[in-house]
Amino acid sequence: MNGEARNSQRRVVIVGAGIVGCSLADELTARGWSEVTVLEQGPLLAPGGSTSHAPGLVFQTSPSKTLTDFAAYTVEKFSALEVDGLSCFNPVGGLEIATSEERWADLHRKAGLAASWGVRAELIGPARCVELWPLLDQDRILGGLHTPDDGLARALLASRAQMERATERGARFLDRHTVTGIEQEDGRVTGVVTDRGRFDADLVVSAAGFWGPLIGAMAGVPVPLLPLAHQYAKTAPLPELAGLNDPRTEANRPILRFQDRDLYYREHTDRLGIGSYAHRPMPVDAAEVPAYDDAPVMPSSLPFTEEDFASSWEDSVGLLPALGASRVEEGFNGVFSFTPDGMPVLGESREVRGFWLAEAVWVTHSAGVAKAVAEWMTDGRPSTDVHGCDLYRFEDAQRSPAYVAERGAQNFVEVYDVIHPLQPMEWPRPLRVSPFHVRQRELGASFLEGGGWERPHWYTANAPLAEGIELPPRDAWSARYWSPIAAAEARATRERVALYDMTPLKRLEVSGRGALAFLQRMTTNQLAKKPGSVTYTLLLDEAGGVRSDLTVARLAANRFQVGANGGLDLDWLLRHAPDDVHIADITPGTCCVGVWGPLARDLVQPLTRDDFSHGAFGYFKARQTYLGHVPVTAMRLSYVGELGWELYTTADMGLRLWDTLWEAGQEHGVIAAGRSAFNSLRLEKGYRAWGHDMTTEHDPYEAGVGFAVRMDKGDFIGRAALEGRSEETARRRLACLTLDDPAALVMGSEPVFVDGAPAGYVTSAAYGYTVGRTVAYAWLPAAAAVPGTAVHIEYFGEKVPATVAVEPLFDPRMARIRR
Repeated sequence: MNGEARNSQRRVVIVGAGIVGCSLADELTARGWSEVTVLEQGPLLAPGGSTSHAPGLVFQTSPSKTLTDFAAYTVEKFSALEVDGLSCFNPVGGLEIATSEERWADLHRKAGLAASWGVRAELIGPARCVELWPLLDQDRILGGLHTPDDGLARALLASRAQMERATERGARFLDRHTVTGIEQEDGRVTGVVTDRGRFDADLVVSAAGFWGPLIGAMAGVPVPLLPLAHQYAKTAPLPELAGLNDPRTEANRPILRFQDRDLYYREHTDRLGIGSYAHRPMPVDAAEVPAYDDAPVMPSSLPFTEEDFASSWEDSVGLLPALGASRVEEGFNGVFSFTPDGMPVLGESREVRGFWLAEAVWVTHSAGVAKAVAEWMTDGRPSTDVHGCDLYRFEDAQRSPAYVAERGAQNFVEVYDVIHPLQPMEWPRPLRVSPFHVRQRELGASFLEGGGWERPHWYTANAPLAEGIELPPRDAWSARYWSPIAAAEARATRERVALYDMTPLKRLEVSGRGALAFLQRMTTNQLAKKPGSVTYTLLLDEAGGVRSDLTVARLAANRFQVGANGGLDLDWLLRHAPDDVHIADITPGTCCVGVWGPLARDLVQPLTRDDFSHGAFGYFKARQTYLGHVPVTAMRLSYVGELGWELYTTADMGLRLWDTLWEAGQEHGVIAAGRSAFNSLRLEKGYRAWGHDMTTEHDPYEAGVGFAVRMDKGDFIGRAALEGRSEETARRRLACLTLDDPAALVMGSEPVFVDGAPAGYVTSAAYGYTVGRTVAYAWLPAAAAVPGTAVHIEYFGEKVPATVAVEPLFDPRMARIRR
C-alpha cells in the first residue's frame, strides 16, 4: 500500500458498530488514525446484530493457526478491558467432552494443535470432567480436553470499552444511520450515503456482519457470505446452580462443548444456555431481516422453532440428567455468518479501491481480526498470516450465489464434526475438471478437491503395481483419503515415467513493454535472462515475508508465463501493475501434464523434431514446440525430483496431448499418478509448499529459499527489509525431520518437542516411499534446526521420536534431474 493510503488523516468510515466495528475503531485510533466514523443502523451498545445476542464463547484452539492467533489476541485484549469494574472477559476455561472413541481420539489431536499454537490444554479423565462440571453423567464420558485460558467474552461490554477509548482519540460513533449507498469515483470510494446524510470517506470498511453482502452490493463488491440462523435456548432456573454464580459474572464453570451431538453449554447465573448446531441449516435473506424498530426483539433474533430443538433437548438431558426436571424457558434463532470455507472475509477490494471487508467474523476472533485489518490499513500488511481469510482466495467458480449458499450451509452442518485435513466437500462436484478428466475416470481416479478442481490422488488402475510393496500399517486417521497405490505410483515415477495432472495450478501471462521491469520489481530473483529461461523466484511483502513462490518462464522479450499459487498472487500483481503491463489468468483456457521419471526423455523425444537432450534443452529452460499434433510450451522443471517436463497446451488440445503421451508411453510402462505420490516425492526432495511450509510470517532465509533472492539485482519489494538478514541470522528455521521408527506416521500441524518442551510445529508430512520412512518439515528454533538434533513429534498424544536431517533427502546433487 502506498504512503498516501497510510496517512493518518485519511477519512475512514466503518459500517457497523458491533464487536468488529468497535474493535477496529479502537485499533485504528490507537495507531494514530483519528478521523474515524462508525455508522450503525441500530442503537449503540446493543445495535441488534450478531454481537447483541452472541453467547461469547472463546475457544482458542483451531486447526487454523491464523484463527488461533486471532482468538488468543481477543483473550489478551478483552482480559485487559474493564467497564464499571467488570472485566470484558471471564476466564472460566473450556471443556470439550468425548462420548465416542472417534471424538476422544480427536481431542488428542486437538491437544496437539493447542501445543502447536501455544494454547494451554490438558486431556483429562471422566472423573476430572465431573469435578469441573458436576451436572455431567460420568458414565457417558470417555474423557475431555480442558483449556483453562478460554472463556466468555462479554461482547457488548467489550464493544462499549473500545468505543469509549476510540472516542477519546477522536473517533465518532453515530447510531440510527442506515447506509443506503457507497459512492465512488474513478474506481475509488468517496463517501457513504445514509438515510441521515452523506459522509466523505477515503476508506470504507464493511463490518456489517450478516448484512455484509448488502453493503458489498452497494459498492459493487460481492461478499461470499451466507447468513444462517443458529438456535440458542435458556433453561428455567436450576436448583443445582442456585447461589453458585454472581449475577454480574454469570458463570464460574468452563464452557462445555458436547460436539458429538453438536451442542454447547454455558452458565447464565442459575440457568444454562444451550447452543445447537444439530438442526437443519436455516438460511436467512439479509434483505428480509426487519429493521431494529420493526423487529420483535432485535433484527438478528428470529423466533425460536421448538421442533428443531427437540432432539437437542433430549441429548442435553441425557448428558446432564438434572435437566430432566427442567425445561426450555426461552430461546431464539440467532443469525450469524458462514462462508464457503468457514473463514472470515478480509481485505481491500481491488476493483473498488478503499473499500475494505471485515466480514464473517465471530466474537471469538473479533479483536484479532480488527488488529490484523488495522495493521493492513496503516502499515500495508498484517503481522499475522491472513492468506486463508483474504477475499481473493476464492476463485471465480467459487463466488456464485449458489456455491456460497451450498458450501456455507454445509459448513454450518460440519461446525462440530471431526474433519480430516484432506476431507473434501461433497458438493457441488464436479465443478472444475481438466481436459484429462474423462481419461482419469477411465483409470479409476480417486478425486479430492481443491479450489473447485477435481484432483486425482491415486488411480485404481495402478492397484496391481502395489501388490508386494511392503508398507507400515496405518491408523484409521492416516489411512483416510490414502491408498497404498500411492506407493506404487511413487515407485513408478522413480523407476520409469508417470503423467501428473498439473492443470489446477494457477497460470498467468504477463506481457507488455514494461513486463520485465515490473516482474523484476515484484520478485526476488534475477529475471533478466534470455527468452527460453525459467526462474524460481519469490513474491515478498514489504517486511520481507514470503507472499508466494513462483516459476517465471520468459517466453519472449515482453511475454512471461508465471506459475503461481492462486488468486492472491494474481490480485497482488494486478494491484501493482503499471499501464504498460497486461496480466491475464490463462488457467481456465490451458492445461498442463507433468511428465516425470528416468524414462521421460525416452517418451517425449520421439514425439518432436526438436532436440530434448540435456545439452540442447537444459534444466529450467522452456521452449514452444509440437508433440505430435499438439502445440505445447515445454518447461524443463520437476517438483518430484526426477527428469521431466511440464507440458502446457490449450484446453481444446488437452485430451489429444494426454492421449499422445499415453500411447507413446506404453512401451515405457507409463502410468498416471496422483497428488498423494506427488506430495511424498516433493518432500523427499525438500520442495516447499507455500501456504503450508512458509507464509508472510517467514522470510526466505528462515524458510530455506534464500537461494531465490538476488540482493544485487536491483530494488524489489521486500529488499530493504532483508538487508542484514541471512540463514546465519535466522532465529528459526524450517527443518527437515525424519521419524526414527520407519513405521511411524504424522500428518501435519503436530507439535514438535525439543528437550521435552513444545518448540515448533509440523507444516507438511508424508511417508517417503523412496527413503522408507515419514518425512516431516517443521518450524523450529535455529538452535534446534541442526542436523542430528533429536526431537519428538506428538501424534494423537504419543511422542514419536524424530531427528533433524540434512536436506534434501533424495538426490542432493540433482543428478537425476540434470541428465
